[in-house]
Amino acid sequence: MKTKVFIDGSEGTTGLRINERFQKRDDIELLQISPELRKDPEERKKMILASDITFLCLPDEAARESAALAGQEDVIIIDASTAHRTEEGWAYGFPELSDGHRAAVREGKRIAVPGCYATGFISLVYPLTAGGILPKDYPVSSFAISGYSGAGRKVIAAYESGDRPKELSSGREYALTQQHKHLKEMKKITGLERTPLFSPIIDDYYSGMVVSVPLYADLLARKETPESLLRYYAEYYKNQRFIQVSAADDETAAGGFIAGNGLSGWDGLKIYATGNEERIVLTAQFDNLGKGASGAAIQCMNIILGCDEAEGLDL
Repeated sequence: MKTKVFIDGSEGTTGLRINERFQKRDDIELLQISPELRKDPEERKKMILASDITFLCLPDEAARESAALAGQEDVIIIDASTAHRTEEGWAYGFPELSDGHRAAVREGKRIAVPGCYATGFISLVYPLTAGGILPKDYPVSSFAISGYSGAGRKVIAAYESGDRPKELSSGREYALTQQHKHLKEMKKITGLERTPLFSPIIDDYYSGMVVSVPLYADLLARKETPESLLRYYAEYYKNQRFIQVSAADDETAAGGFIAGNGLSGWDGLKIYATGNEERIVLTAQFDNLGKGASGAAIQCMNIILGCDEAEGLDL
């Protein structure tokens, strides 16, 4: 029997990508809403309740509205917005973090897909706080670079316009007030006591992302080097198909550059540790539309359905 799936917000970047990934699957029946009714609450409720699984690819307020429309029904909601990532009763959709996270996804009815920047940050920091390596009161900072596809349809149109302003041809730092919407989950999920300092940059390429966390080695709870942390991550993420840990002599890192678009189109995430014995830089490289959005949402669905975790994804 096919799983009935409704994508609420199928016209956005994430919704379109999820829809594309389902086109070659014969185990999914996509429920289609009439275009003129896609913002009608009653019609959306009808589609949600007719589905086995509904993906929410919506702005936060609309996602909250759709979750409310589902009520207490058994339909599974997988929300790609920011709305429910730190809410009680919602599983955080990053199954590689721990057996508990995986079980919560597998058994849950309400799943919140991590934010793209948060995915990179948490993949690096959570194992260190969980293992007692990074003190939870450490003043963590992070910088990141992303392609413009994660910024929504209006921004995509601006970048792809023939008469765009010249500043769009360079990297642009933003979230200057330190109020980026991913900060809440970055702090809560990792258990940090301080909100991280976070400086993201949007750049002139379509998709792909690099998130880095610099650390002073002497402020860690035990002596660590880039090499020892790579060994730690390799053991922590052992047997996790979506997480790849670089070798100490990785060609990309050894070459001195880690490209923002280097893993565009891939649904996994790769971890690097570079620097020296005094100052270490941890880096996660992935596709903001893959492990950072639609790929993660489908991975969660696959876990719930009990099928191959990578079904329909590119690993």
